[in-house]
Amino acid sequence: MLYFHAKVFTPEGYIEGGFRVENGLFTEILPGAADGDVDLGGAKVIPGLVDIHTHGAAGADFSDGDPEGLRRMAAYLAAHGVTSFLPTSVTLPYEQMDRAFRTAKRLYDARPEGCSRIAGIHMEGPFFSEKRKGSQNGAYLRDPDLEAFQKLYDSCGGLIRIVDLAPELPGAADFTERASWLCTVSVAHTDAAYEQAAAVYAAGASHLTHLYNAMPPIRHREPGVIGAASERETVAAELICDGIHVHPSAVRMAFRLFPGRICLVSDSLRCCGMPDGEYELGGQTVTLRDHVARLSDGTIAGSATNLYDCLLNAISYGIPEADAIRAATLVPARAIGEDARIGSIEPGKTADFLICDESLRLKQVCCAVL
Repeated sequence: MLYFHAKVFTPEGYIEGGFRVENGLFTEILPGAADGDVDLGGAKVIPGLVDIHTHGAAGADFSDGDPEGLRRMAAYLAAHGVTSFLPTSVTLPYEQMDRAFRTAKRLYDARPEGCSRIAGIHMEGPFFSEKRKGSQNGAYLRDPDLEAFQKLYDSCGGLIRIVDLAPELPGAADFTERASWLCTVSVAHTDAAYEQAAAVYAAGASHLTHLYNAMPPIRHREPGVIGAASERETVAAELICDGIHVHPSAVRMAFRLFPGRICLVSDSLRCCGMPDGEYELGGQTVTLRDHVARLSDGTIAGSATNLYDCLLNAISYGIPEADAIRAATLVPARAIGEDARIGSIEPGKTADFLICDESLRLKQVCCAVL
């Protein structure tokens, strides 16, 4: 199929023209293409979004370990422009995490029609600080444990793409040095000082989970984990741009602190796409009211916003459109080592793309059939 008469977003920015898709892959990008099989009527075409941090949606939570729930979550994401995602766990007993991870492997091997593609697993927890646990269940927190991680990694066929930890915990640097050979290691839910975070980054960590949230603020004499991450060009940082977790000014600041290294994420919960009410997260009750999800003590628990809306929010806050699109596509794909397959419109990559109007309102989602 040759798609033409479009504004196609490439790694260098928009071009006027078209592109060819064969056997589920982009095969040619054609500047100036004026004829072909499908006239897109001047629409903008951007890559399918890549959400590397999402717990749930449409009433389903990945950690339930329910295949039908995960399929429903994947269908919701696809309908809202997310064509690849990492289902993300919460802090739970290892047996429960193992069940969820095995479920992800089954859907990874056989992507249901009309669903977002599972690109791996994000293991958020249990290697976290009690002080900065946020909405993670403190009853199941553990110190970094390479043996337990390896068992989970093996049981899902090596599908874990990100594992999180707090650098101040015993054995964090040693765990990072070993685990970073298997997947991306990310700093998260931590009260670490600059020196502790720097040691973990020196050991091989290359990611920062939901920047600003569940970590100390940056101070001029105590730069902390944010300072340690921002000065390393190998480190990408997630940013929840739901309009609740991070102030618009701090969003703009983040893009300056991490130029070309921001990954927009949703951190969405099962209440995403659902009405106000009570929901469950890691054995705890979450109340959704007026688009804000909180635990009973008032702690913000995660988001009720999908990644496409986070992308539009970032643009509305003054982030250049091209930078925001890359932060929701190519940068997260690169952070999990999947950028050779997804994240941009280039020959040889999976032909997942979104057709949008001039204001970037979503008109159609096209998921490749491979």
